Amino acid sequence: MSEKEFSYRVVLAGNPNVGKSTVFNALTGLRQHTGNWTGKTVELSTGYFETEGRLLQITDLPGTYSMTAFSEEETVSQHFLGEEEPDCVVIVADSNALERNLSYALEILSLRSRAVLCLNMSDEAEKKGIHINTEKLSSALGIPVVKTCAVRKEGLLKLTKTIVGICDGSVSCAPPFPDPVLLQADHGSSAYLLAQRSKNIVEDCVTDDGKKKSGSGLDKLLTSKLTGIPIMLLLFALLFWITAVGANYPSEWLSGLFAAGKERLYSLFAWANAPSFLTGLLIDGVYTTLTWVVSVMLPPMAIFFPLFSLIEDSGYLPRIAFNLDVFFSRCGAHGKQSLCMAMGLGCNACGVTGCRIIESPKERLIAVLTNNFMPCNGRLPILIAMIMMYFAGSSFGLLASVEAALYLVLIIALCAAVTLAVSKLLSVTLAKGKPAGFALELPPYRKPQILKTIVRSLTDRTLFVLGRAVAVAAPAGAVIWLSANLIIGGHTVLWYCTEFLDPFGRFLGLDGVIVMAFLLGFPANETVIPIIIMSYLASGTMTDYTGYGELLALLSANGWTATTAVCMIIMTVMHFPCSTTCLTIRKETGSRKWTLLSMLIPTVSGMILCAATAGVLRLFQ
Repeated sequence: MSEKEFSYRVVLAGNPNVGKSTVFNALTGLRQHTGNWTGKTVELSTGYFETEGRLLQITDLPGTYSMTAFSEEETVSQHFLGEEEPDCVVIVADSNALERNLSYALEILSLRSRAVLCLNMSDEAEKKGIHINTEKLSSALGIPVVKTCAVRKEGLLKLTKTIVGICDGSVSCAPPFPDPVLLQADHGSSAYLLAQRSKNIVEDCVTDDGKKKSGSGLDKLLTSKLTGIPIMLLLFALLFWITAVGANYPSEWLSGLFAAGKERLYSLFAWANAPSFLTGLLIDGVYTTLTWVVSVMLPPMAIFFPLFSLIEDSGYLPRIAFNLDVFFSRCGAHGKQSLCMAMGLGCNACGVTGCRIIESPKERLIAVLTNNFMPCNGRLPILIAMIMMYFAGSSFGLLASVEAALYLVLIIALCAAVTLAVSKLLSVTLAKGKPAGFALELPPYRKPQILKTIVRSLTDRTLFVLGRAVAVAAPAGAVIWLSANLIIGGHTVLWYCTEFLDPFGRFLGLDGVIVMAFLLGFPANETVIPIIIMSYLASGTMTDYTGYGELLALLSANGWTATTAVCMIIMTVMHFPCSTTCLTIRKETGSRKWTLLSMLIPTVSGMILCAATAGVLRLFQ
């Protein structure tokens, strides 16, 4: 759609967690796209909507708390409003927290007078006994005020008519701004004056029946120093247990389905008299690697991502950040880094992208460089396999799955401790700087829209991440097969590589096969275990296993002990990011140096810890 086709340009602005994106999605539907502001990594969503015979372009600015250009998001918002000259600014505010939201609205009105205040979540405010007199508020601000509930699409028709009226001049806007005293004040004085004016306006335009605020009792439990973190750990234990148990059945089904497909492909290639080299490369290499990645990665992602999204939509994640902020602040990091770490449990590339929510460039960089210490969905199956075979008892039943979940929570807790330690080290060395203030909003608890959340999670996260993994797994499968089948001097290329790396691997408590598997697994962590199996069997073919018992027998026959399993767990957690995450870090930081450091920091840390652990454990053998 060309820019000549639309009549007016509209922009959405507001604080985080006010439902701004929900308003944007409700207005535009599927007629939208996302792109970066020129020279910035901050993404802006742009879409179109029609009303009263006119086509309007609308841009969703990043949610910020002020117009002071401390963060890249704030810089983008300030420059966009100042330079792009939109025909109308829709200021979205949370009706439940109007006083705080008005400070930002007043800042916007000092730049742009053609605006409308969208009081979103008005239904929630009414239920809490908060009544907003829109006529008084409109008079105080000098702009139209419209109540909406974007989730239910209530008030949107009136909003669109108001927007068109402002754009064509039929609706007048006359805010009593800019205020010379306000504009000439320094940042601290300006913030105080804005807050005071917001307070005065709210006192005049809002009445509160004094009903009990929802979630206050629950917050006492979930954010308490005594119960907050234990509840968080138990919740993640439950999440991991459901993922570990639930993923087994679809993984087995997919493996059987792909195995049948593999036999059909063999028959098809045989019928076509295809060369054995081509059959091996495409079926044993590319196809087997792709199907392994899908069968291992898809089921846990299809369970983990929707469950995590439900927790996210309920409003609980900011409570996690609140509980952990004290630990991060002591390490020179940012409390919001805990949210990025949680995203990294699903996919480190998503976690790195999520670091954009951190305003300070210094603290955002620390979060990016340390996100890989959280094991992503591609590494969780390796951890679960090690735990189930070596530390969760001799059986592989229900009790073992519970033990595995508890062990996994312990590993995640240790990963968080390592993240804090490395963050502290970075904050006093490579990423020095003054810590930024932490404005964390605790949004109200909301009942998640279960079906909508699951569908969105499957499409936006699961299939997106799976698609990227498949894209890198295909060429990886070809390379792995070639290295295992190209014979030089009576041995394969893979054999020479593993023999060369074996002394170094033994020093780390591993062996050359394991080290080579991690190197070849750079495109996708899901291929590490299959490469190890293929190397031990010396079959030259990517091989699946039917159960943990069979895999344990194979590993034990090749010299694996509990020490090997412990070092395997350490190296799984602490090694270079996958290729997708590295590309994401390069995009987010715009620097090859930081991308290289993001690879070196966890890898060197993992090697040091592996060598130390192996040395200590050998003393007790």
